[in-house]
Amino acid sequence: MKRSIFKTIASLSAAAMMLLAVGCGSTSDSSSAAGTNSTAAATGEDNSLQKVLDSGKLVLGLDPTFKPMGYTDENDNIVGFDIDVAKEVCSRLGVELETYSVNWDTKEQDLNAGTIDCIWNGLSVSDERKKVMLMSEPYMKNEMVFVVNGSSDVASQADLAGKNIAVQNGSTAQETLLASDVVANGATTTELATNVEALQQLELNMVDAAFLDSVVANYEISTSGKDYKVLPDGLDPEEYAIGFRLGDQALCDKIEEILHEMKQDGKLAEISTTWFGSDITTIE
Repeated sequence: MKRSIFKTIASLSAAAMMLLAVGCGSTSDSSSAAGTNSTAAATGEDNSLQKVLDSGKLVLGLDPTFKPMGYTDENDNIVGFDIDVAKEVCSRLGVELETYSVNWDTKEQDLNAGTIDCIWNGLSVSDERKKVMLMSEPYMKNEMVFVVNGSSDVASQADLAGKNIAVQNGSTAQETLLASDVVANGATTTELATNVEALQQLELNMVDAAFLDSVVANYEISTSGKDYKVLPDGLDPEEYAIGFRLGDQALCDKIEEILHEMKQDGKLAEISTTWFGSDITTIE
């Protein structure tokens, strides 16, 4: 009986030693893996620029109705100020520009999924956007304005009380409008997918005003020949920048570097003058 007990104790001890040995081995492997992960995180490896160089292309996300920044023309080509600038940047980078149409309301999803490398299409800088994407140095100023039909009796923001205002869904214009005194004083809003739809509904008198970027409004008024007028009192001034994935600093830095080169050698001014009549860019 005692002999049997001793044998059992010995077997249990051996098993315990084996488990301990296996356990130590597992701990060592886990520690090694954790150490590797910690090192990678600590180094902050950023291959965003190299990835673009290796692929030979920069994929630019845009709303293809956003005149004059980036839009589809009558020949079904993507054109615009941002597009011309991006093409020149890509030429100097040694890659091709590829455009990809996004839903402006869910554009961050395409960016984070890796479908696109950047959002470059009259993207306004905001604190909320800085939380979900890396914003480049601003390259152009903008402000949000109210557009009404030429025959409208609306002459200022005060006249918008009780009126219906069209605005692009998912835009900073929408955020600004909903938080403004105009809405607090009784104006209602109609959220639409694009600025084009907002202006179309305005032209058809389905809404009383449209609220959008001054760059877009002024370009539409000057080129469409339609009877629109911009109210003299707009809302918050803004700036345009390029949006990248959080952490893609290398790609952002390189594109900023090229934009500064283009400012210095006059190419940026040349493109701006083609679209706006003068150099309205803000890069030094």
